[in-house]
Amino acid sequence: MTVLQPATTATGPTATGSATSATRVLLACAIAAAPLFAAVSLAQVFTREGFDLTRHPLSMLSTGDLGWLQIANFLLSGALTVAGAIGLGRVLRGTPGGTWAPRLVLVAGVAMAAAGVFVMDPGDGFPAGTPLGQTGTLSGIGLMHMVAGSIAFTAYIAACFVLGRHFSRAGRPGFAAASRLSGLAFALGDLWAMTGGTAGSLTLAIGAITGMAWIAVTAADRWLALR
Repeated sequence: MTVLQPATTATGPTATGSATSATRVLLACAIAAAPLFAAVSLAQVFTREGFDLTRHPLSMLSTGDLGWLQIANFLLSGALTVAGAIGLGRVLRGTPGGTWAPRLVLVAGVAMAAAGVFVMDPGDGFPAGTPLGQTGTLSGIGLMHMVAGSIAFTAYIAACFVLGRHFSRAGRPGFAAASRLSGLAFALGDLWAMTGGTAGSLTLAIGAITGMAWIAVTAADRWLALR
């Protein structure tokens, strides 16, 4: 007579190793998001006719015949950021800032993808052939883009400051300072652009890429810790 044994759930080294591997993949997504967004955006800055980063925000690259490149950039970078937020949630759970930092990164990723769905209005000479200056009108789609962008910016900035607290409590003052400075650079770049400062689009781009890059650095730090 054959005795049937009850099924058991794998909880040993294999299951643990699989969970760790999945977390590393998620963190790798966060590591890739910022370099991808920066590389695709900057490649277009230097190659698309009529684009001037001192006058045109990176979002305006979503317009024109080649606008699909930047739209795809927003969507893919947003998706990678969402995946990375899940990974950060796993590795930061139970630590100071370990709840809110991943949540804020998640919000930033979703809002970033939304900014790809809702495209910014053309203007101020871009795409080539568009009249110079601001049109004074904003389409519904353009307004949604502005809202999505504002949510993403706010979430990224807040995440940097929350991570600053996390690293400070973890006894890593260098990382804490870098995290807060990244958030500050993003906030100041955004404020300068919003108040019509000279080359505001440039300062915003620098701040945004800096803030996104710090999330990637944090993910890389946690990725290495899992090795």
